Amino acid sequence: MANFASRYLIYEVMDKMPPVTKNLLVINILCWMGTMALKKYGLNLENIFGLHFFMAPSFRIWQPVTYMFLHDGFEHIFFNMFALWMFGRVMEVTWGSGRFLQFYIICGLGAALSQELCQFIHYEIALAPYAKVIVGGLTVPMGAYLDTILTVGASGAVYGILLGYGMTFPNNELFIIPFPFPIKAKWLVIAYIVLELGLGLRNSAADNVAHFAHLGGMLAGFLIILYWRRKERRENDNHIEFTW
Repeated sequence: MANFASRYLIYEVMDKMPPVTKNLLVINILCWMGTMALKKYGLNLENIFGLHFFMAPSFRIWQPVTYMFLHDGFEHIFFNMFALWMFGRVMEVTWGSGRFLQFYIICGLGAALSQELCQFIHYEIALAPYAKVIVGGLTVPMGAYLDTILTVGASGAVYGILLGYGMTFPNNELFIIPFPFPIKAKWLVIAYIVLELGLGLRNSAADNVAHFAHLGGMLAGFLIILYWRRKERRENDNHIEFTW
């Protein structure tokens, strides 16, 4: 009976979810499950579809898109998909499915561009003069080392959605663990920006988290929302209403 109730609840939640959010959840989960399953057979999809540094031998043109549908571990995909479900369905209903999908992809691309730019700056400052590097006591060619730098996850797109929610509903109050009191969406967004910036400047590589990719997704989201709002204002200013 409990299993039936659980399946019915999942069906009800998915059935009432707007289509783009639902399909993004399904695609991400299926990609994660497929990645985990194929690893057992020696095939690592992350090496093919994850985002490599653009100067690495394994970089491919499709990776700035495909990387955002891959995740490294259960905790990674759980929190990304939870945030997508929590904020994405609201923004899809608010904007419409077409605009929401466009926003999601642009934020993911903005995160990829930001990550590539940060890696390029690091390469130019610390690595460019060398043909080989020492990793774990072993000397490896630069190309082989660059191939080990890999980015996966929908976090950049999800952070963009969070920013979009904060800009659209700034005074909505949210309960966020572990805080026992509600936090307005605008303050939550600002807190995340400050946190990601601080962590990125302190140890962007040490904790294995692409903090500047998160910020890049938010920046892309901010710019596209400004563009939409400016476009709507121009259209309203050019609209002539005749009354009789």
